[in-house]
Amino acid sequence: MSTSSENGQKDAQTAMRTPAVVSKEAWETAHAQLLVQEKANTRARDALAAERRRMPWMAVEKSYTFEGPEGKLSLLDLFDGRRQLIVYRAFFEPGVFGWPEHACRGCSMVADQVAHLAHLNARDTTLVFLSRASQADIARLKERMGWTIPWFTLTDSFDTDFGVNEWHGTNVFFRNGDRVFRTYFLNNRGDEQMGGTWNYLDITPLGRQEVWEDSPAGYPQTPTYKWWNWHDSYEANAAPDKRWVEVSDAGEAAFRNKDGKEADKAP
Repeated sequence: MSTSSENGQKDAQTAMRTPAVVSKEAWETAHAQLLVQEKANTRARDALAAERRRMPWMAVEKSYTFEGPEGKLSLLDLFDGRRQLIVYRAFFEPGVFGWPEHACRGCSMVADQVAHLAHLNARDTTLVFLSRASQADIARLKERMGWTIPWFTLTDSFDTDFGVNEWHGTNVFFRNGDRVFRTYFLNNRGDEQMGGTWNYLDITPLGRQEVWEDSPAGYPQTPTYKWWNWHDSYEANAAPDKRWVEVSDAGEAAFRNKDGKEADKAP
């Protein structure tokens, strides 16, 4: 005998108005038409990232203290020697739904989507999470959920000062010697796109650091794709592998000269 829930699902499926079913040729035509808009969206996203790299910076003059597995750290310490720092404020503390077994469901989804950090590190970028939970609670949570993201404890007004005291959010900082600058901030639905290496790099002041990008003069840039590596094989200051250079050059030439014409990358 069907339950009311099953009947409700069947009614919803019956009422669902799906798109037309067409031939292979008609489907490819529709796809090609939509691809024009998707490529325009990709170009617009690249242009927006270029504008972001030209945003003014805000000097961070105040000192902040965090707790880590080894004790107290400053904001400068969170960079871990790199020039760029991305900081996500995750809600894991008393009063948060799920406490003490879990962090906020939304913040946990963000953590689940974070790509291997070796690729960000290879672009002189560090990603960390911050919460008000103790280091013991954070270590327990990370072990349960299988997360390896560096995760520190807030001890002062950092979250309030940088717009993430009442909601999640991502702040970006740049280190120039011992001086730290805030360069970008996003929250709300802006956090939905985070997790992938490319999207993280696109919100940093240096970007992906590849030669095709529109960046201010003097910004570090290397040949496109050449820095890519297996996450367990990055070596600081190592020259690109000759075989990978050949493979990536061939791949780039193939899509840029498809059918004898200059072709854009698919989105």
